[in-house]
Amino acid sequence: MLSDIRSHYGLIREISSISQIAYFETTQLQQVVTELKLAIKDSKLIVLAGMVGTGKTSMLQKIQDLLEQDKAILIANSLALDVSQVTPATLVQTLFSDLSIDKDDPLPKVVGLRERALRELIRKRKKPVALFIDDAHQLPSKTLIALKRLMEIVRSGKGTLSVVLAGHPKLKNDLLRPSMEEIGARTTFFELNGFGHDKKKYLCWLLDQVTVAETRPDTLMTDAAVTLLCERLTTPLQFELYLTRAFEEAFRVGQKPVDADTIQDILAPDLDGLEARLTRNGYNVKLLTDILTAKPKEIRSFLSGQLPPERTQELHDQLLAAGVPL
Repeated sequence: MLSDIRSHYGLIREISSISQIAYFETTQLQQVVTELKLAIKDSKLIVLAGMVGTGKTSMLQKIQDLLEQDKAILIANSLALDVSQVTPATLVQTLFSDLSIDKDDPLPKVVGLRERALRELIRKRKKPVALFIDDAHQLPSKTLIALKRLMEIVRSGKGTLSVVLAGHPKLKNDLLRPSMEEIGARTTFFELNGFGHDKKKYLCWLLDQVTVAETRPDTLMTDAAVTLLCERLTTPLQFELYLTRAFEEAFRVGQKPVDADTIQDILAPDLDGLEARLTRNGYNVKLLTDILTAKPKEIRSFLSGQLPPERTQELHDQLLAAGVPL
């Protein structure tokens, strides 16, 4: 956002920067954080699932900050840029790198010895360990299944390892498939579902974070504009994006406060379209072609509503049968 727009509306920082410096807690989020902490201490395999933009990464950081304050659990983070390339060996290396200190021996290169060395290292640390993996919906099935074995190896050495996977709802759906029962049946699931009845509270909180003290929300947006945003938007990412666009458009037409007509103008027409909903849940065209055994061209026609009604219904039913949220 340009500085003259920010100055005109009294904004002291970028709206898009708030998720990096502040954390808005709803009742649901507080409960999830509490339950997640307990599950980690119980040596669980945990999945935190949520649509794109629901704040999974922020929650992971919140959990890690709380654990570091408690000083009762050691933390390891998988920082791979391409999560689809993460292997069991990569995770062993990650754990060893984050847990070892200068006087520890280096990690052996021989398969089998690496796992023994890691087991001994965790035993020596005498604290439970939590491994965090973000964007875990990209993990290969082989790596997901290996997590169970890794936790068993650590447990056999009198150590404790929990694994926290954060990803799109696709991750949960994949783990609940019969072919993944070996790991899915042993997994504790948590879901982030947006703000629910806290949308207006979040919007007011967001405006409060980016304006000078005691700025009234009604000097920036009309009640009708606030209501429309809360009706159409769901996630923190959406609120940050469309609130920014609203101020930019209102400045262009010389409007203050921002009204509902401006909000209507900047909201994407296909905001709640089928393709948008599937993408937020982690399903792109390539994945859909695999699930439906259809060609990409037909999938694109399906997403844009250009297939005959009979074929549309057939694909719709196949997705529901596969557990894909529609």
